[in-house]
Amino acid sequence: MSADSMQGGAEAHGGHDAPPAELGDRWRRMVVLKRDIFSIVERGTYRGPDGDVDAVARRIDQVPWWTFLFARNFLTREERALTIVGPLGIAPLLYFSGKRVLVRRWIDGVPLHIARPVGDRAYFRSARQVLRKLHTSGFCHNDLAKEQNWLRGTDGRAYLTDFQLSAQPRRRSHFFRLAAYEDLRHYLKHKRSYVPEALTATERRILARKTWLTLLWMATGKRVYIWVTRGLFRFADREGGGPRLVTDAPLIASRLKSHPQVQDVVVLAFPDRRVGTGLYAFIEGKPNADEKAIHDFMVAHIGRDKAPERIQLVPALPRHADGSVRIEILQLIAMNQLDQLDMLIANESERRIVARIIADRRNLRDRFTF
Repeated sequence: MSADSMQGGAEAHGGHDAPPAELGDRWRRMVVLKRDIFSIVERGTYRGPDGDVDAVARRIDQVPWWTFLFARNFLTREERALTIVGPLGIAPLLYFSGKRVLVRRWIDGVPLHIARPVGDRAYFRSARQVLRKLHTSGFCHNDLAKEQNWLRGTDGRAYLTDFQLSAQPRRRSHFFRLAAYEDLRHYLKHKRSYVPEALTATERRILARKTWLTLLWMATGKRVYIWVTRGLFRFADREGGGPRLVTDAPLIASRLKSHPQVQDVVVLAFPDRRVGTGLYAFIEGKPNADEKAIHDFMVAHIGRDKAPERIQLVPALPRHADGSVRIEILQLIAMNQLDQLDMLIANESERRIVARIIADRRNLRDRFTF
């Protein structure tokens, strides 16, 4: 989710349990979705004029002093954008905005990299309409290259999230036209990934032509950004999974695959109340595989501190026709976001495989997700 996804290896330490002072008892946190040096993002419920509603809070009351000015700028950008575009039905509604926290509506849906709308032309028609409304309102998003900033709602429509880098330049300024063009180009890159047959000749030309601003950024600023985020601050963001998904997950999968009772392994990140970002290992076992023996083997070879918070032995993993694992289905199960699965199930055979995994899932206390 980018900004609302599981980034930064968030940890739920006791010192962060208190709600933002500006919200008081109106905010009840369920789980930390993200924590980095610019904000903490939490999922929970907000008590508004019409009662409690599902919501997401972004708070900067506990960021380091040396990043506060940046964090405040990002919060202001998001507040300004959601105030205008939220009521348009293309982004979350803004429920509350203070000096160090904002609360927005929870959108019932999943990020693009999980939804994977292959062949879904209707979704990309909706996404194009979202862009038109965004740009007509005078805003540019400026961070649409990330699939986690595009949501696919349960209604099948497209929504945008994470407006920290958004801008509202003068409507027909040169910068606005460049930024809007780049928003469009990033949308077309996602369209090319999932419905390439739907691209028009004009859209292909747009994809092939980057603006001078993008070329300059790629040659200069992007390199500095990568050095600062990945080198200096050691950020790691594999679709919002955080550093554990980057560093620990491959080691866990490699060690587990070496066990004689293991056929295949998928390790995924999910929001966990206790540690912020947890790891969930789905293990496809061979006949007569013993889950306890596999768990003990994993702890002995990886260490208890790096072991995943959830481990589940399954008779079979859901797979595409080419044999590759359907990661998006397992990600929803890991996050316990089961109400989103129907849109992804391909056939009855897959439904039976998924039903067996769901029946034995190990994350019943972590209901809240993106």
